[in-house]
Amino acid sequence: MNRFTRRIAMTSARHPWRTIASWALLLGGIFFLAGAGGGTFSEDFSVPDSQSGQARAMLEESFPEAAKATAMVVLAAEDGETLESHAADISDVLADVAGLTHVQSVGDPFADRTVSADGRIGYALVTLDVPVREIEKPEMTVISEAVSGVEVDGLQVELGGDAVFLKAEDDTGHVGIGLLVALLVLVVVFGTLVSAVVPIGLSIVGVGAGIGGITLLAGSMEVSASAIPVAGLVGLGVGVDYALFIVARYRDNRASGQANQSALSDAMASSGSAVVFAGGTVVIATSALALTGLGVLTSIGLSTAMMVLFAVAAATTLLPAVLTLLGDRIDRGKVVRRHRPATQPQDTAWWRFGHRVSARPWPYLLGSVVALLAIATPTLWLQTAFPAAGDAPAGTTHRQAYDLLTEGFGVGFNGPLLVVADLDAPGVGADGLDGLTADIDALPRIASVTEPQVSADGRTAVFQALPTTGPADLDTSLAIDQVRDLIPGNVYVSGITAVTDDVNTQLRDKLPLFMGVVIAISFLLLTMVFRSVVVPLKAAAMNLLSIGAAYGVLVAVFQWGWGGSLIGLEGPTPITSIIIVLMFPILFGLSMDYEVFLLSRVREELERTGDNVESVARGLAGTGRVITSAALIMIVVFLSFVASPVPSLKMLGLGLATAILVDATIVRMVLVPATMALLGNANWWLPAWLDRVLPRVTVESDPVAAPLDGVRRQELVAR
Repeated sequence: MNRFTRRIAMTSARHPWRTIASWALLLGGIFFLAGAGGGTFSEDFSVPDSQSGQARAMLEESFPEAAKATAMVVLAAEDGETLESHAADISDVLADVAGLTHVQSVGDPFADRTVSADGRIGYALVTLDVPVREIEKPEMTVISEAVSGVEVDGLQVELGGDAVFLKAEDDTGHVGIGLLVALLVLVVVFGTLVSAVVPIGLSIVGVGAGIGGITLLAGSMEVSASAIPVAGLVGLGVGVDYALFIVARYRDNRASGQANQSALSDAMASSGSAVVFAGGTVVIATSALALTGLGVLTSIGLSTAMMVLFAVAAATTLLPAVLTLLGDRIDRGKVVRRHRPATQPQDTAWWRFGHRVSARPWPYLLGSVVALLAIATPTLWLQTAFPAAGDAPAGTTHRQAYDLLTEGFGVGFNGPLLVVADLDAPGVGADGLDGLTADIDALPRIASVTEPQVSADGRTAVFQALPTTGPADLDTSLAIDQVRDLIPGNVYVSGITAVTDDVNTQLRDKLPLFMGVVIAISFLLLTMVFRSVVVPLKAAAMNLLSIGAAYGVLVAVFQWGWGGSLIGLEGPTPITSIIIVLMFPILFGLSMDYEVFLLSRVREELERTGDNVESVARGLAGTGRVITSAALIMIVVFLSFVASPVPSLKMLGLGLATAILVDATIVRMVLVPATMALLGNANWWLPAWLDRVLPRVTVESDPVAAPLDGVRRQELVAR
């Protein structure tokens, strides 16, 4: 791989302006095609073959209006007053709403009897002229601001409903803060402004190309509206990190006396190859989300994979061209005065720390494992739910509408169950609907049931069952189970909580296969690169510990509320199951980045010295500062998303940042050297038959000594 990467990079370096022009044309073409043929984004969390998915399909076919997005203008009079006393004002408000773009019709709370028993709170159903998946977030934001901005004395007006919550726009200003802090970290790492700006600029190019590519992807398949923020989060992190690893190796080579072209060639052969391999691992891991069978996860996984591909492409083609043009100017703009780099590895604190760990591996190993298990322990109490408006910040209009509806109509009003009957199939018929509604109404966890509505063709019937508890409550899931146990085979249950339950069931069924494939492929790739079965086994175990620690922190902060106020939470918040699943491949792939960069350097030193302990210490000395800096940048970028008002993005940002912090410190700097010291040369054990079968992939620079072939490996293991 190193020769292939070197060849591509040096071709770009020999024709820098042509390479830059090609990237400019590529970006222009992607954005042009995205503007002309790109699609819109949607939030479809349904499982097609589930009860909720079948119910939705039947509703869209028999009740076309059900396919259109709906919202609710929620109205509340002051304490001691009723909505009747504001009838004229309410009529004016609803007339204004009816004139907004995309609004097809607006109900009347008095005629439709959608006023609470005390007469103080009511709502008017708003039907839009497009399905929820076709309306863009900015368009829904305009409607929300127009409704919530209404000021009438003695009357509160808010806009609620699932469509409003799902299409609420996120303030992305935190991304800029993350990039600014990343730039400051790079300035400290490199000491010069030019070398610090290069990785930032490269990551922005990669993310820009990725956004265009994702928009194009949305034209051929349903892509989640969360795909761009999630993929952009990962793309920014890996884009900066990949460029950092290459630039750092390039500058180290120059500092050791190599000419610019030679320094660049060697950097691309070593760090560049590691970037290609590490990025490929992230691409494979995130693409494996398609195995879950959920459209929303499939689209996010493919979008993230595309974003990482652009980051790798920019690092291996555009970066060599930029470095060639910069030449000695890469060291211009000194901002931070750095000490001269150590000429010998034993002059570094990382080398001394590596030997300290190797000298007493058991205390470091046991202490690290105990610490990781302690952080991961809350994972045992992990409970997942679906994001709802009740978890949104209190100042948002959809959260205030949610609270008012709960106050006026009961907590179950925000999580109704939709019961859909296929009257053409064997089971309950039109004449049995009254008996079915009565049976469901008699269930202890059901508060009320509405009158059934039959479609114009007489083939489908639908009614609502309101649970006694809210959408995120465990008792609501129990209510769904009771209803499903009661209904015949031609009746299906849907609704936001039913969809959540079906999604969780789907994930439970597919998760073992999904996780197994990600781990197996990562194991195979690491075995091919490092010619060892021990190294991949350790990597898998350590990655799982890092991920477990991230899950534990999420449970403590979001589910239990520990320190939640520090990140803008107003109380305990349910953990989204999709976020938990989404984190796994991203973290597993990113953890492999640091594994590859560290162990490839260790492997280089092993080929030079043949000494396992010394090679680990030298590997730490050569990569410790860079890996720590890269991890710090990734953590800063991820933590910037904790500033988002959307709880699910807070979860993703905090979870990824925690795992990277644990991985780059406890795991890579303590666990890896401790286990390698204990195992000695057995680290590189590989059965002879497997050595013959596996293809050879090399990510280290061309070794000074002979390659570590099968014979020499067996000699090392036998020592």
